[in-house]
Amino acid sequence: MTAVTHDDHHDHHDHGPAKGFMRWVTTTNHKDIGTLYLVTSLIMFFVGGAMALVIRLELFEPGMQFVDPAFFNQMTTLHALIMVFGAVMPAFVGLANWMIPMMIGAPDMALPRMNNWSFWILPFAFVMLASTLFMEGGAAAAGWTLYPPLVLQGGNSLPFTIFTVHLLGMSSIMGAINVIVTVFNMRAPGMTLMKMPLFVWTWVITAFLLIAVMPVFAGAVTMLLTDKFFGTSFFNAAGGGDPVLYQHLFWFFGHPEVYIMILPSFGVVSQIIPTFSRKPLFGYSSMVYATASIGLLSFVVWAHHQYTVGMPLAGELYFTYATMLIAVPTGVKVFNWVSTMWKGAMTFETPMLFAIAFVVLFTMGGFTGLMMSISPADLQYHDTYFIVAHFHYVLVPGAVFALFAATYYWLPKWTGHMYDEGLGKLHFWLSTISVNVLFFPQHFVGLAGMPRRIPDYAVQFAEFNAMSSVGAFVFGFSQLIFAYVIYKCVVGGEKATDEVWEGAKAHGLEWHLPSPPPYHTWTDAPAPELIADKH
Repeated sequence: MTAVTHDDHHDHHDHGPAKGFMRWVTTTNHKDIGTLYLVTSLIMFFVGGAMALVIRLELFEPGMQFVDPAFFNQMTTLHALIMVFGAVMPAFVGLANWMIPMMIGAPDMALPRMNNWSFWILPFAFVMLASTLFMEGGAAAAGWTLYPPLVLQGGNSLPFTIFTVHLLGMSSIMGAINVIVTVFNMRAPGMTLMKMPLFVWTWVITAFLLIAVMPVFAGAVTMLLTDKFFGTSFFNAAGGGDPVLYQHLFWFFGHPEVYIMILPSFGVVSQIIPTFSRKPLFGYSSMVYATASIGLLSFVVWAHHQYTVGMPLAGELYFTYATMLIAVPTGVKVFNWVSTMWKGAMTFETPMLFAIAFVVLFTMGGFTGLMMSISPADLQYHDTYFIVAHFHYVLVPGAVFALFAATYYWLPKWTGHMYDEGLGKLHFWLSTISVNVLFFPQHFVGLAGMPRRIPDYAVQFAEFNAMSSVGAFVFGFSQLIFAYVIYKCVVGGEKATDEVWEGAKAHGLEWHLPSPPPYHTWTDAPAPELIADKH
């Protein structure tokens, strides 16, 4: 009897990780789930990247060389869906899982079992999406927008693609609910909303965006499904429906979706720049309000994607001015980052290099966005490679570079080992040079009239396309260095201190934890004096 009582007592206090494979299947620990998200997103980054290389290989020179046009279109669709829903979004959810409890002084996420579910939905969704490549008629080939009537003409893969979208949406909403509940209920005593790190703020606003827009997308794709299989005509003009209605529904989701991928990047960069400038973040309050303004404005500008489908002049004027307005809070952010660096004692470790590259290159992407907000000008740019250049400048040196910066910044904290700084800088320089070789020429071919989503093109575009493809392959293979740096850091290396970066304790609670942090984070609330003004 005594022995049983002792075992019960022991079990009650045994909260360490389970052993082996089942640890990862059943885990409810925020750090374990964060790791699962990050590893999955890295794998998806390589899968989506390989599809991009198939596209750039075919576009290396005019004419059809390697793939047929139908397969080319499937590659463009899957590349986009996998990069958006498989690589970038899960990576930021992984960062949120790892960092939010550590940053707000909480022991874990508020809803750990739902956290486990929201992750494990993802692998099944991606297997289902990948399986469409092997179905009769192939995968969906209508771009990531899945525009009707094009997508309705596809093979049998449509219901699988749509079910994948539903699963991904469910996962995102569950993750968003978890972030909101955690932040509003589990902050350490003394951690007021206006003392939260910027990364936590940006994630809270992102979570509200996700909950608002994902159901709209789910509704739109369900209507596609009923049009295809149940005889409805929501988007079928022959039955009295309107394909433009789908565009409205899609872009009401699609435009905030861009900010869902970018707002956490703003948070990451706002953590890194003060640390390596050895100064507090300039204008913390204005950064919070600017982020909230960007989130709100993202809901009211969706139709700037639809200038070419026909719109009253008043509508064009409204969407032009509303879109331009987003440049104001974005400009506040860029000004504050530059002001934080101004006269700071800056050093240029790999996370800082990626953060600076983010500020410069994201600003370039923002300027081309401003050009496209002007409706008469957009008629010239629409569906050309200029658009491809614009959104890749926003999402690759924007979201992806912020993810690189975050990984290098927090990897020593996660693993307890320093990464190889030499290889990190090699990865940075190869990535930064090649990403510009890859996307900068696409502005010129776009302005000269080369359409997007085509497997072949006129000979006058050959030189810039060859240059772009060379950049793509260098950028793609550079990422193997990134994977190797992570592997090398995980298996060993120089021991990291708890603070990791000089003076980092002044910028966040996470640097007061050991490196690596204990399995259960903040079993006791951090002391109030640690919380004051960690910006």
